[in-house]
Amino acid sequence: MKKLGKIAAVTLLSAALLAACTPKKEEGHDAHGAHADHGAAGQAIETKASWKLSAAQPQANQPTNIAIQINDAKGAPIEKFDVSHEKQMHLIVVSKDLSYFDHIHPEYKQKGLFEVGTTFPKNGEYKLIADFVPSGGQPRTETNWIQVGAEKPAAPAPIKPDSGMTQTAQGIEVTLSFDKLQAGQPVQMNFSFKDAKTKEPIKNLQPYLGAVGHVVIISGDVEQYIHNHPIDEKATGPDARFSTSFPKSGVYKIWGQFQHNGKVFTVPYVVQVP
Repeated sequence: MKKLGKIAAVTLLSAALLAACTPKKEEGHDAHGAHADHGAAGQAIETKASWKLSAAQPQANQPTNIAIQINDAKGAPIEKFDVSHEKQMHLIVVSKDLSYFDHIHPEYKQKGLFEVGTTFPKNGEYKLIADFVPSGGQPRTETNWIQVGAEKPAAPAPIKPDSGMTQTAQGIEVTLSFDKLQAGQPVQMNFSFKDAKTKEPIKNLQPYLGAVGHVVIISGDVEQYIHNHPIDEKATGPDARFSTSFPKSGVYKIWGQFQHNGKVFTVPYVVQVP
């Protein structure tokens, strides 16, 4: 009986982890958001976003202001938002070919309105993903595609998985590993950090937005979106572990963001998930 009880407990734990990490489709949205640090707490508050750019036709290398109005299902502005990892909104900006990635933070102007300025590096299509938590509610994502430059470019070539899982940024060698890679199953990711010259472990990572790091995962078709926070937010290296789940088989791009010596750095990886 004790053995059966342990098996049942493990089964329930796995099911709970999968439920917390698996992206869920939201009506009227083309992105799927998952947050490892948010369970099902809070009520489901329906939201709708209106997007306005300072230029009807944004141009590459020109400053562009983005205004995001968040309303409820009846069209009334949502007044209050929870602070999630030091910010009321996280805005992810990615190009359609996933070669460009930015993680910025719009300023709340009250009555549901957020604003932020950015500069797009080249012409093409970009997806904007607003990630926020209405006060007392569950995490939400709202998305918008925009065209930068007048001429619509040809469809981008599919991204290809990396041959290796080690990247170097700001003199730090970062290696990504998984306990397994399988769609629809809980997955643990580990980022390990070494000095690129001495190969000594890096043990003094600094908090970035209240945690040792943040991870954003987007599928090759730019439809699936996952935002993960670390298992141990107070870790300082040489390892940073995250739990996630890939909703379906395919190619995904992963961006890990960390801070060392006062500088934030981003390391990208492309993986094939069976």
